[in-house]
Amino acid sequence: MVSLVLNLILSILLMGENMVIKLPAPAKDSSFSVERAINERMSIRSYKDTPLTLKEVSQLLWASQGIVASGRRASPSAGATYPLEIFIAAGKVEGLKPGLYRYRNKEHSLELIKEGDLRKSLSNAALGQEMIFKAPATIVVAAVFGRTRARYGARAERYVHMEAGHVGENIMLQATALGLGTVPVGAFNDGEVKRLLGITEDPLYLFPVGWK
Repeated sequence: MVSLVLNLILSILLMGENMVIKLPAPAKDSSFSVERAINERMSIRSYKDTPLTLKEVSQLLWASQGIVASGRRASPSAGATYPLEIFIAAGKVEGLKPGLYRYRNKEHSLELIKEGDLRKSLSNAALGQEMIFKAPATIVVAAVFGRTRARYGARAERYVHMEAGHVGENIMLQATALGLGTVPVGAFNDGEVKRLLGITEDPLYLFPVGWK
């Protein structure tokens, strides 16, 4: 127990003014097949009042945009322009103070962007959808359209939205394999979510995650 606490303390680094937390290494294999995950995946909108662990958060974020065997990301991207940024609004995650974090996929770490439990405000910005308030955490998929537009012009919007779909499916299948529940949320006030989170990227998707 003492060594676990010490390892957690050692994993927390300070870079400038932002706290950076090194995530546990993700699993790259399991006995839960992709076929089973596809078969059992469903939208879950009700969650137990049980915290997520840092290991579970690590696995979900790796599945979304983590670095894989090819050296690229877990989800395909048009022309490898990688317009997406992944954030997580943590409320009840063991070893993680409530706040908004950016996923830094190259280092497989989290950068604290904003302190405080944002779940209630995020739920309000998502038209009052209560599962966002009740879930221990919500993954936010956001985009910088200019990265893809610079190469593909007007067609970039289509490609970015397709990529968000790839990421979303990975999150849902990984959640299923972990025994967790999630649901893709696209109904929210874009400007309000962007203002609340204090990000420059455009939010496309919200994924509240918790125990079924």
